[in-house]
Amino acid sequence: MRFSWIGIFTFLLLSACQQKKDIQHADKQADTMTVDTTASTSTQQVESFSTVTKGKIESEREIPVYSRLAEQIVMFAIEKTGQYVKKGELVARLSDASLQDKIVHSRAKLEKAEFQYQAILMGQGYKRDHLDAAPENIKKLARINSGYNEAKAELHELEHQLSYCIIKAPVSGYVSKIQNTLYGAALPGEALFYIVDIEHLKVGFDVLENELAKYEEGAVLSVSTVTYPKEKHTARVSGINPVIDDNGMIHIEATLEPHPHLLPGMTAFVTIEFR
Repeated sequence: MRFSWIGIFTFLLLSACQQKKDIQHADKQADTMTVDTTASTSTQQVESFSTVTKGKIESEREIPVYSRLAEQIVMFAIEKTGQYVKKGELVARLSDASLQDKIVHSRAKLEKAEFQYQAILMGQGYKRDHLDAAPENIKKLARINSGYNEAKAELHELEHQLSYCIIKAPVSGYVSKIQNTLYGAALPGEALFYIVDIEHLKVGFDVLENELAKYEEGAVLSVSTVTYPKEKHTARVSGINPVIDDNGMIHIEATLEPHPHLLPGMTAFVTIEFR
């Protein structure tokens, strides 16, 4: 009986020791998994940075609107600078009175030349109703001698010049530098006014030499303006000045997507993110 109690006590003691070892082993395994998760999470985190640079929005081109004729302006739709015009919109009309007179005289000249052309062919034995039967080389010589070709070309040119009396906006944009007015004299080679193209905008800004590597051509930028600070516009680096100035700065240009709230001359803030 005594032996039995000693055996039971020994069995219980061994069981308790085994359970303690199992618990300690399980705790060690749990600590190892936690460390591995933390390490895995830290390797996935990638820090990103951004820089903000002040710049200026510019138009890529300012288009002069010319007259091809020396005529009086009889209609001028441009009233003030800053006026918006749409591509293809009628902006001015020139007097066509003198051209119309020239066209009348030119038509009479062509009619006379055509009569002489027929007379030459009939003089060579061809009947009026069958002049087309003459060989092509004979007809060509008759047109030259009668002045028919010259008169026809002159009329065609005058009729073509008539279309120059209508002046339309070559691009959409805002009017600047008005240099003529209603009833003024339009002269070839002298701009009536200029249009600032708002469909092709860019933002120009300067960065330090040591930051140049971030702004490779094609890099995507975010642009906001003082007027509309909450709006973000996309731009792509399109040009980098190859010369660094005396202050260690280099000029960069980025093409902007057109937007009604973007105008040339606006102050812009250019942001680029990098890792």
